[in-house]
Formats: sequence, structure tokens, C-alpha cells
Amino acid sequence: MRILHTSDWHLGHTLHDIGRQFEHQGFLAWLVEQLRAWSIDALLIPGDVFDTANPSAASQDLWFRFLAQAVRARPGLQIIATAGNHDSGARLEAPDHLLRQFDIRVLGSLRRRPDGTVDPEGLLVPLKDAAGEPRAVVIAMPFLRAGDLPPAQGEDPLVEGVRQLYAQALEAARPLGLPVIAMGHCYLVAGQVSELSERKVLGGNQHAIPLELFPPEVVYVALGHLHLPQSLAGGRIRYSGSPIPLSMSERHYPHSVTVVDLEPDGSLRQEHLRIPRSVELVRIPDQDFLPREELSALLAQLPAADAEAQGRPRAFLELAVRLDRPETGLRPAFEALLDGKGFFLAKITPQYTGTGRALGDGAPIHGLRDLAVDEVFLRKWARDYRTEPTPGHLAALHELIDQLGQEASAPRPA
Repeated sequence: MRILHTSDWHLGHTLHDIGRQFEHQGFLAWLVEQLRAWSIDALLIPGDVFDTANPSAASQDLWFRFLAQAVRARPGLQIIATAGNHDSGARLEAPDHLLRQFDIRVLGSLRRRPDGTVDPEGLLVPLKDAAGEPRAVVIAMPFLRAGDLPPAQGEDPLVEGVRQLYAQALEAARPLGLPVIAMGHCYLVAGQVSELSERKVLGGNQHAIPLELFPPEVVYVALGHLHLPQSLAGGRIRYSGSPIPLSMSERHYPHSVTVVDLEPDGSLRQEHLRIPRSVELVRIPDQDFLPREELSALLAQLPAADAEAQGRPRAFLELAVRLDRPETGLRPAFEALLDGKGFFLAKITPQYTGTGRALGDGAPIHGLRDLAVDEVFLRKWARDYRTEPTPGHLAALHELIDQLGQEASAPRPA
């Protein structure tokens, strides 16, 4: 069987208030072509299909339009998608019974028995070959919130709860006698995080899931959440990464999807397909900061946009400027220098080098939109209590964030 693994699409994402629909349309059109060209049998999408729990109509149109194009382009294609921490599980899986008619399975939440306990068999999805014969079974685990986890003992109850759920699903899969593939949306130990665009999951980085959660009998682990494509455990565990950079800090990421060939003996072959970028992200300078005068001189020397660029989105530009003190009129001055040069000024990041109390450390100043909710909480806690919050406090914070996200995505009464 040939499987394509991709994740973290974040449909509906905006970068400094600018929509990314053009980039997502380009990626999805490219992906449909790869499904056809590589004769893909199954497409795995482990989470963060959407950027918010309440996606816009335009974002949902992108999603359903892609599903229709994919099954037309590759008859017999199986698609399995699970919810990520940005998704509303209930909203994502609402059309599951309809989509099943087209070999599309969407799992947004755990399946439960009448007594409320988890039904691990409800997480299992068989993968069939062109002849309809089962060749593998997928543990389609959606993103696990603290409230999803069973009571567990041990040094870290959250990690132990996740371990229990995967162990139950693996136990249910063993009698099938098929190679097991696992999906998940989580942060694993040794994974590299993009601080500016990835929300800490569970209780933060101290609740990273150990690699041993996936024993060797799981032949491939398709993960979502980390935006940098990366392999762990010798390549058996893989983050496919996001298809487009979701913050300026991700502009150098080698965005890709992963094609996995599952051989009859259970062995794997992988190939990573680089995703073409339709809109560039540029920081000037690429590293560090420049004084305003030097930065302005560089912008004045940029060439004008060529005629072929007309009608295409301009590159996102971040300017990193070193200042003695806050200055008025920065944006219009820089925008005047960029007129006709094919850049959209998305962000100005200042570094202050003055000697005043508020400016003396010379550190970059981040606005609230640059910080995750967790980071705001941790900074305020450190300021008020001069210590670190306990795992219990962090778990309560994430439960509150989840509740607010679910309330925001709930239908409003007429």
C-alpha cells in the first residue's frame, strides 16, 4: 500500500491579519495532483485541518472541495482525518456518516460505550488494497484533551492517561493480524517546536509524550502538531509538518508531505515531497536587527517587482529594526520605500537599545498576538509569584482554554 501523510493545514489561518487562502488553494491543488501521480491508496491527516474551532464558510468550502477533487482524481482513495487541538472535534466529524460513503473517515473525538468508557475498537480503521483486502489497520486517535483521559496513577497522570488509551487501541488491533499504523496529534519528547505558532498541548512541554508510547509493532506513526517536518525513532515516527509557514519563524522550514510504501513484509519505504511555496516570507535582515538608517538604505536598493508578478500576492515582509526609543511614522516611511517592489509589510519588529527602565534590556518586544495563551499565563505567573506553576495549574489552564474554544464554536440560539 502507498500512503500519503500530511497534517496541520490550518485552513483559515491569517498572518498579521492577512488571509492565506491563496496559499492553501495552491497547496491543495498540488496535493490532488500528487495523489494521482503517486497512485496513493490512503491519505492520513492527523489534525489541525482548520485554524480555529469555528472555521469560516470559505475555509469549510476549501476542505469539502478538496475532498471531492481528491476522490475524483484518485478513485478508491481512502482518507482518514482526525481532529487536532485547533479543530472542534464535534464540528469536524459532524458529516462523518455522509463522508463514509466515499471512503472518507473523520474522527473528532473518542468513541464511547453506553457506560461511558472508551471503545478502542471505534478508533480502528482498516486500510484496504485495490482488491478490497485489508492490508493494515490505523489507530485514528484524535487530539486528546485532559477531560478525555482516563484516571491514571504515576508521576505524570496526563502522560499515563494517553499511554493507556493507545495501549487499549493497540490491544484491540492485535487480533486483526495486520500491520498497525497509529495517528496522533501531540508533542513527543525530542520534537522541535515552533514557539510562535504552536499551542502547547496537554499541560505544556513538560507533558511531552515519550517515544516508548509507540512500541516497535506499530510500523508507522503519522503525527501532527509540530510544524517542522521531522522524523523520530529512526524514521518510524514522523511529523509531516505544516504545508505553509504559519509564522515568520517558519520561513526556512522545508515544508513537505511524506509518502510511505508499506511492503508485504511490513517494512517501510519513505519519500518526502517538497511543497512548492506560492508566497514567500522574508525578514530583513534575515538574522539580528539593523538601525533604521541602514534598513532604509537596503529597502531603497530593492529592485522593482517585475511585470510577471502583477496579480500575484506580494511576499510577506518582516522588518527588524534597532531603535534607541519608540519612533512615530515608521510604517508609512518603510511602506513608501517598498512601493512597487513586490513586498507586503506584514510586521515591524523593534529592538530597543535605550537606557530607560522599560527599554534597557534591548530585547525584542512581542505583542500579545505574537504570544500563545500559555506564554501570557506563564509570564504573568512568574511576575506575580516568582515561581513556576504546578502541573495541576497548567492542566486547569488547558482545560479552561478547551472549554472556551468549545463554547466559541457552539451554535448560538436563534
